[in-house]
Amino acid sequence: MPAAATSAREILTRLHDVMAARTGAQAKLNQVVGIIGEALVSEVCSIYLLREGALELFATRGLNQEAVHVTKLALGEGLIGTIAENVETLNLDEATSHPDFAYRPETGEELFHSFAGVPIVRREAAVGVLAVQHADPRRYADEEIEALQTVAMVLSELIANAGLVDETRRAGDKGAQSNQPVRMTGLKLVDGMARGHAVFHQPRIVIEHTVAEDTEAERRRVYSAFAKMREGIDRMGRDAEFGVDGETREVIETYKMFAYDEGWSRRINEAIDSGLTAEAAIERVQQRTRMRMRQIDDPLLADRMHDLEDLANRLLRIVSGQLGTAASQGLKQDTILIARNLGPAELLEYDRRRLKGVILEEGSLTAHVTIVARAMGVPVLGRTRDVRRHVSEGELLLLDASESSVTVRPTAALEDAFKAKLTIGAKRRAQFAALRDKPPVTKDGTRITLMVNAGLRDDAAALDLTGADGIGLFRTEFQFLVSATMPLRQQQQRLYRDVLETAGDRPVVFRTIDIGGDKALPYLRQDDGDGEENPAMGWRAIRVALDRGGLMKAQARALIEAAHGRTLNVMFPMVSEPWEYDEAKAMFEAQRTWLHERGKRPLSIRYGAMLEVPALAEMLDILLPKLDFISIGTNDLTQFLFAADRANPKLAERYDWLSPAILRFLRRVRRECDTTPVTVCGEMGGRPLEAMALIGLGIERLSITPAAIGPVKAMVRSLDVPALRAQLAGWIDAGEPDIRARLTEFAESSGVEIA
Repeated sequence: MPAAATSAREILTRLHDVMAARTGAQAKLNQVVGIIGEALVSEVCSIYLLREGALELFATRGLNQEAVHVTKLALGEGLIGTIAENVETLNLDEATSHPDFAYRPETGEELFHSFAGVPIVRREAAVGVLAVQHADPRRYADEEIEALQTVAMVLSELIANAGLVDETRRAGDKGAQSNQPVRMTGLKLVDGMARGHAVFHQPRIVIEHTVAEDTEAERRRVYSAFAKMREGIDRMGRDAEFGVDGETREVIETYKMFAYDEGWSRRINEAIDSGLTAEAAIERVQQRTRMRMRQIDDPLLADRMHDLEDLANRLLRIVSGQLGTAASQGLKQDTILIARNLGPAELLEYDRRRLKGVILEEGSLTAHVTIVARAMGVPVLGRTRDVRRHVSEGELLLLDASESSVTVRPTAALEDAFKAKLTIGAKRRAQFAALRDKPPVTKDGTRITLMVNAGLRDDAAALDLTGADGIGLFRTEFQFLVSATMPLRQQQQRLYRDVLETAGDRPVVFRTIDIGGDKALPYLRQDDGDGEENPAMGWRAIRVALDRGGLMKAQARALIEAAHGRTLNVMFPMVSEPWEYDEAKAMFEAQRTWLHERGKRPLSIRYGAMLEVPALAEMLDILLPKLDFISIGTNDLTQFLFAADRANPKLAERYDWLSPAILRFLRRVRRECDTTPVTVCGEMGGRPLEAMALIGLGIERLSITPAAIGPVKAMVRSLDVPALRAQLAGWIDAGEPDIRARLTEFAESSGVEIA
């Protein structure tokens, strides 16, 4: 048995009796410092606990007893404060040589040279410090440091059970050092405001028992947990119907590497040998990993260490029997969900009546969960650093994604101001709801068609709630994104039929599956096996469908069968050349013929294409005669025109829908389409000012999010189109650099509602 395990086990054996004794917390701490000092042959052993924002000397062997409960150090002050603030270990042969050394004369520590200290950690934050000192200059051996770290875990349990943990002022947890409100910022992923209580997607597992009664039993529990974890990771790759590739394969391979790493399992076994329970042993090794992560500057290596921590969390959940997420436990009140990251299927497991918002430590504008959350109408704030450390379970949160912020522990005044803002928003929504049955007709009598974008079965209900004219874009890929395996044709058919039945007489435009690139499916293998440098311009959408003929044929048959007796509107995404449209239509027509022979046929099929790739604009004279309609996807179109990734915050100001270049492009497309119905189905159409510009260009069909129907309809009903078109044409022709400002001035002077 290693020396580290031997010394730690001897200490834990003695501490077990101390913890079991019916004495007060102070008496136990006094015994603990004596036991540790003797075991490590150290002249000084001291315990500092975090109380009211300061580290207070609670027990000592070797320093002046008069300093107990008198000596206090602020976070970051002295060696003790540095250890707590940084949640790191210090091992010095000469304490005074360290730049953070702070002398406290009442302790009498001038007699001692060597110093070693470790943080006492609970829930990933320091709640105290365990330190030893010696008169002779020497560095403590690795096994002695490991023994201290192991003992610190046991102390965490002891002081927590004694009620000595200051939960509201934990070191390394700057947001929770007081009951004062804290404002955190992030990246707006889905707009909106929400008030709710913090719930962790994966509730924290608190280690309640650290000292093992039966070492071999604890070892068997860990072996069993490792076996289950490895089986689950193997299944991740094995169950994928079409295999995995690219980044997905890299993640699984990294997980396998760690899951089967003998060094990791050996370190956990050594921690068990020292006398820890299975849970405490895993957490002990995980704490060491976190400390190493703080010292890593290499982003790639840091990512790998994060992967190891994720895997350690999974192992801890297996061994403790706490595998469920908060969704399985049910939400008890209005909730703001907090997670490092989240998948779309996981989000859909939550009760929409209680789920008011989501905060992610990671996340991006193009992530699957963002797309689904936007469809659900759930505001999301992403890239909120360390939110899981700074927020405690159940705390009140005020999420304002429109301001890219969340307020933790708000005061009454802050909450009143937030409620006032919500009330204003509610009143506006009530005003918009009152327009539900009123037609979107401008002051001069121009009828604008307003439809909704959808992607989930329940989204079709928005037609009645908003009074929309139909569904102008049904994203069929949502069903694929939230499924662990390829949805069967029968499953697809049921979804499409339900949507059509809910829509009734109103049209539904189904966009064929738009996957690949940034919306990769783990069960769909790419041919080249390599990740793409520019996924938005890579193997995706119609390119995937044409390469994977079976995928398109199955969807075509499902759509045609679902539309039996109705008109079916089908739209192909990311068409860049007419031949792609021709091949996609031919696939549908082949399935139509096959089904026609069996008596299953729609009343008619109308075919359309999405103009997202600028190259297609140069081929409209060839393509338009073949089309029944065309839809402009302004999201991808804009980033392609500007060569600016819309997910990159640094390029946000370059991504302007009201730039002269975009408006000139759209005007040219609209003129060339002439009699062909043109719809804009990107986010541009969902913003009143931008929608006003589109109408000014002659585009009179918009497909937008359900939440945008009211604001856009209010704008439409207050707009004089001829006056706008005359002004807009002049600005575009003259190359006006700030058309946004000119449009805003026009709206204000003409009484157009653009709020």
